[in-house]
Amino acid sequence: MFKNMRRKDRMVEAQECSDILMKAEFGTLATIGENGYPYSIPLSYCYIDDVLYFHCAGTGKKLDDINYNSKVSFSVVGSTNVIQEKFTTTFESVILFGTAEIATGEDKERGLLGLVEKYSPDFYEAGKQYIAKAVDHTTVVMIKVDHITGKASR
Repeated sequence: MFKNMRRKDRMVEAQECSDILMKAEFGTLATIGENGYPYSIPLSYCYIDDVLYFHCAGTGKKLDDINYNSKVSFSVVGSTNVIQEKFTTTFESVILFGTAEIATGEDKERGLLGLVEKYSPDFYEAGKQYIAKAVDHTTVVMIKVDHITGKASR
């Protein structure tokens, strides 16, 4: 179902894919909507135990698209460095494919706490209080990974 990577010499192993996903600051979600066009949007996320989580409002294009077709793609670019004199760039990246669904209960809490831990670790306790107030007004989407690839040029 998924093509093999052409540049196998740049392939990143599963553990490094996970490491890149853990440290990258944002990623890009790609969906397909009813009109047949792809929709790609950058967003904050966290990655916990092979599941990617992000939060959003309770309505909007992302959720409309996910309700239409739950198969999504998500990509991140980790460290990069432009090497001007060689007309190239060093990079590391990950692309995952999976099925998106609305997280509820413990999954929703895991996602929200993961976001606080990733983006506001110095304010974890305050973040838990913030979550308690906002949890009913926040939607959390979880993407269960079906396929993942990583690539790097260093």
